[in-house]
Amino acid sequence: MGSSQGFEDLLVWKKAHQFVLEIYKIIKQFPKEELYGVVAQMRRSVVSIPANIAEGFRKTTKAEKQRFLTIAHSSLEETRYYLYLSRDLGYCQTTELLKLLEEVSKLLTLYYRSIVDFN
Repeated sequence: MGSSQGFEDLLVWKKAHQFVLEIYKIIKQFPKEELYGVVAQMRRSVVSIPANIAEGFRKTTKAEKQRFLTIAHSSLEETRYYLYLSRDLGYCQTTELLKLLEEVSKLLTLYYRSIVDFN
């Protein structure tokens, strides 16, 4: 993944941040009664993805880095569920969001593996 000065240099963080922005755009259209339901839950889970990538970036041990990346990936999967739920409730179309989510998931897996395999 190359040498990075800060988490902002990581492609995985950039894509995860882009994903957050796209989710925030789409949930503005959700019904007001969902403000404290699926909207709040989705905001919390999606923001956790790049936040945990950033938090893990400066950790000094491989185990600490892996822990934060695992949390990021768990939050990604939680967000996937909220997208399915939102789609099934008729709140939004999710095709493009799920493509972006999948891209972030693959990059996160590659980043995780680069840390695990680093000697």
